[in-house]
Amino acid sequence: MRHSTIKTALLAVLLLAQPFTLAAQKKSAMKKAKTEKASQTADPNFYIFLCFGQSNMEGAARPEAQDLKSPGPRFLWMPAVDYPATDKLPARKMGEWCEAIPPLCRPNTGLTPADWFGRTLVASLPENIKIGVIHVAIGGIDIRGFLPDSIPSYVKRAPNWMKGMLEAYNNNPYERLLTLAKKAQKDGVIKGILMHQGETNTGDPKWAGMVQQVYDHLCGDLQLKPEDVNLYAGNIVQAGGKGVCFGCKKQIDELPQTLHTAQVISSDDCSNGPDRLHFDAAGYRELGCRYGEAVARFLGYEPKRPYIEMPKKIEVPEDAFIAETTVPGNEFPKVDKDGRAYFHIQAPEARKVVLDICSKKYDMQSDGKGGWMAVTDPLVRGFHYYFMNIGGVNFIDPATETFFGCNREAGGIEIPEGPEGDYYRPQQGVPTGDVRSFYYYAESTKEWRHAMVYTPAEYDLKKNAKKRYPVLYLQHGMGEDETGWSKQGHMQHIMDNAIASGKAVPMIVVMESGDIKAPFRGGDNRQGMSTYGNSFYKVMINDLIPTIDQKFRTLTDRDHRAMAGLSWGGHQTFDIVLNNMDKFSYIGTFSGAIFGLDVKTAYDGIFTNAADFNKKIHYFFMMSGTEGMDKMFGTKKLVDDLNALGINAHYYESTGTDHEWLTWRRGLNEFIPNLFK
Repeated sequence: MRHSTIKTALLAVLLLAQPFTLAAQKKSAMKKAKTEKASQTADPNFYIFLCFGQSNMEGAARPEAQDLKSPGPRFLWMPAVDYPATDKLPARKMGEWCEAIPPLCRPNTGLTPADWFGRTLVASLPENIKIGVIHVAIGGIDIRGFLPDSIPSYVKRAPNWMKGMLEAYNNNPYERLLTLAKKAQKDGVIKGILMHQGETNTGDPKWAGMVQQVYDHLCGDLQLKPEDVNLYAGNIVQAGGKGVCFGCKKQIDELPQTLHTAQVISSDDCSNGPDRLHFDAAGYRELGCRYGEAVARFLGYEPKRPYIEMPKKIEVPEDAFIAETTVPGNEFPKVDKDGRAYFHIQAPEARKVVLDICSKKYDMQSDGKGGWMAVTDPLVRGFHYYFMNIGGVNFIDPATETFFGCNREAGGIEIPEGPEGDYYRPQQGVPTGDVRSFYYYAESTKEWRHAMVYTPAEYDLKKNAKKRYPVLYLQHGMGEDETGWSKQGHMQHIMDNAIASGKAVPMIVVMESGDIKAPFRGGDNRQGMSTYGNSFYKVMINDLIPTIDQKFRTLTDRDHRAMAGLSWGGHQTFDIVLNNMDKFSYIGTFSGAIFGLDVKTAYDGIFTNAADFNKKIHYFFMMSGTEGMDKMFGTKKLVDDLNALGINAHYYESTGTDHEWLTWRRGLNEFIPNLFK
């Protein structure tokens, strides 16, 4: 080809390419202008933080009055779901900024660390800086639930109770967080990522790596510079080393070894709820402030705490009275007319004292002079174990009587009933029986053992010197001992009053430890195959009954022998009586720990021959309370199942009581009038 021809062809190509080159340049310029415009509209003084995780980021504590006060226009929140209007707040729309008033996660969730995180930054940063949070969290979610590649498979296998929460985020919590974050970037600058997650992944060696993947995805998808945007990871509920997921603490502490832009937010001494899995409101405030302080320091500001209302000084009402379980000479514990209990201890060297009662912990207030005081919420009527705690060590309040419970000596307090409780109180004019401390040698276990034996008031009268009595063998529950029925249960007063009124016949009552003082440490405990406490079974049959029959004036036939027990003592009662029908004719359980019983196959099908069973067992009694743990025991259903087979099982329900001694006092009072008649 000639040179002129080549030149002409090249010129033609350049002319043809020119429109495309100009178009590309124009497109690039438009994109640049758009980016510059976006950067101009985004407020550099609006600091945005992404919050994600599981239930402790979701919030499990009910917001209190101070939490519900609006933090003002400097702390904003972009809801991740729609909120319906309430009587106090207007409807709030997903993706629209509003003042950060809890709940920040979803309607019907609770106080979160993010609430007081934002308040802390508002207090710490200059007034021209606003704070915004975007909050996506799901109780119990695995970290895989935030990994884009893992989310579809995770959603498919998620438990049913989680599905509604996932659906709130269109089954993709990561995408919801990302979508809102991109929208927020038009208004401000993302400055950090807050996470509280890990409990569900406790012990998972891949957890830290997966956290980094989530972080890397967020940084990549949002074009964030990791050196400018830290991940702040809050630690778990510790509960003095007894947190349900305490094993997760170490892996969270070590997260910065994998993700170098991670900072761990300490949860040391953050208070928690009774489940030892979630923080309480004070714990969320404290943890949230710590998140805020860490971010403030990273941003170069001196942290300042927002004002937090402290508990008011405890005032003891004039109508409060010294509890009957208080050691004479002490002014506390006291109880008021509403069932609140007031406690005081002198501990001048202590920095923190905690009261632990009824599955709830109360931080005791210092008076600045070495004294500490606490008041409880209203407690249900009846008897309650409690402890005080300093430095993670439980101890017994020196101002209270001691009782064996919780596998050890414990403090206890009685919240009294009115006159309806007179059946378990000593009454003037009622003859009183004796409770004897009795030692005997058990050949079965080659050891000396201890029992408590009640004898009725008439037992030692000369006119009854030859009279013999039926016997009730009465067992306590797990972690208690043979003194429980007489000290916590007031068994002797119940017996005295029932016998004196003619409701019950005079009888001997025998109480033994049952080898269940020590904690339950696992093993096979199906009915009839128990590991825990089964060493007592041979002692009962081979040693205790023969010794009682030898040492006391008893009627020794099966028609005059009964057995009953509360909680695990009820479990033992089933095992012993139903495997030794030749020795007992009465059976009773009070909140009996009878779980998973197949009434058609249990104890070699003993319940399937109702006629024979009813002939041998003269009275079969089961009862439970209506609240808490007792409600979950399923006693009523078991009785219904037995009745359906024709078994004459009788059920009694203690209204308003839980798995505690008032329930069992009521049960004993209902049971004994039906014995030996």
